[in-house]
Parts: sequence; C-alpha cells; structure tokens
Amino acid sequence: MGAVDVTTGRHYQWGGASHGWHLLEGRDDLSVIQERVPPGDREQRHYHVRARQFFYVLAGEGTLEIDGTSCTLTAGQGVEVAPGVPHQFVNGSAEDVDFLVISTPPSQGDRVDA
Repeated sequence: MGAVDVTTGRHYQWGGASHGWHLLEGRDDLSVIQERVPPGDREQRHYHVRARQFFYVLAGEGTLEIDGTSCTLTAGQGVEVAPGVPHQFVNGSAEDVDFLVISTPPSQGDRVDA
C-alpha cells in the first residue's frame, strides 16, 4: 500500500468551487477527506444521522457554524461535530482554506440538509 495525497485520492467538487479528495475510503468505520474551500464559498447547512466528524485546518482560516455557534479555525486547530448536530463550513477569508474531515462511520449517504 502506497502513500495517498491530493494527487492520488479520488477527487470531487462541491459548492461553487470547492474541492475534496478521499484520502481514506472504502472502510465501514472511518473516512478521511481533505477539502479546499476558496474565499466566499460554503457548504449547505446539514447534519449527519450517524457520523461523528472532526474538522482539522491545515492551512488558511475558516468558520464552522455548529448548531448556531460560530467557531473560527486557523491552521493547526480542529473541532468535533457530533451526530445530529447541524453544521456548515464557510470560508469568509481572502485565502483558500485546506482542512481534513475525519468521519466515523463514513458520512457518505448519511447527510441530511438542515
């Protein structure tokens, strides 16, 4: 098994111009995704029925609204989002933000728009 990164992970696009790469997928218990959100882009507010997530910022600054409370994250900071809790990632800064989303179990197919 070789190393994985954004050049080898399965890519997808979301929002207006945001990108994601599956770094660990195909498991029943865990997924790891790296995402890049350009300035002004955001995801739709949603929650997961089963998945517990941990967002960890690698570069830049983004805001994660969690159940009505805003949490600004910069490089080296992370926050947990429990199952059933509405949340939305927003990049209100002037630079791209890169972060990891670690989900257990994987969040694919477990998303409900809020």
